[in-house]
Amino acid sequence: MTRVRIIRESDEAPAIAAAVDVLRRDGIVAYPTDTLYGLAVDPRSDAAVERLFAVKGRDRSQPIPLIAADLDQARAAGEFCTEGLRLASAFWPGPLALIVPARAEMSAALVAADGTVAIRVPAHPVARRLAAAFGGCVTATSANLSGEPATASAETVAAFMAERIDLLLDCGDAPGGPPSTILAVRGGSPVLVREGAVAWERVLESLKGNL
Repeated sequence: MTRVRIIRESDEAPAIAAAVDVLRRDGIVAYPTDTLYGLAVDPRSDAAVERLFAVKGRDRSQPIPLIAADLDQARAAGEFCTEGLRLASAFWPGPLALIVPARAEMSAALVAADGTVAIRVPAHPVARRLAAAFGGCVTATSANLSGEPATASAETVAAFMAERIDLLLDCGDAPGGPPSTILAVRGGSPVLVREGAVAWERVLESLKGNL
């Protein structure tokens, strides 16, 4: 594993360029989000996604979420209904993931059985810039072995994932706290799938009068 530290602003561009090079070779990159550290691979590559499942020891029946640099990038990976677009406008960048129908370009290995995928735009500049530089969404599953606690610590990622990943974008500790809230939005009222950093009451308040 290569560990690239981002300490000052001048470190960021070369660090992200190195990470993008890894992603384009079907490699695995650990990076900070606005909650925890995540693992990025190219979600369009079957080989990269299969490797990610193997590295984490993750059950292949469990879909893998994505992060995007912005709404346009998210819409290139998934199909957003009116309610989904409204929620994205209200809460992105931020820790709210929306489950939407996946585009055909996404690897079938990471998509849920019903053809959907969870996508969000995180409130962490390095995570967004990684996706922007890559030119498309990247995966955002937590940087841990399945069944082990997720972590906000770059040191923990380095200690436990060094033999399993290719590059760590080390920005120090991520903010931590609850994971992202996950909602299913396929037209009509949203459905709460996982409680997290964005309170369900805030979601309902944002849609009041529009449901």
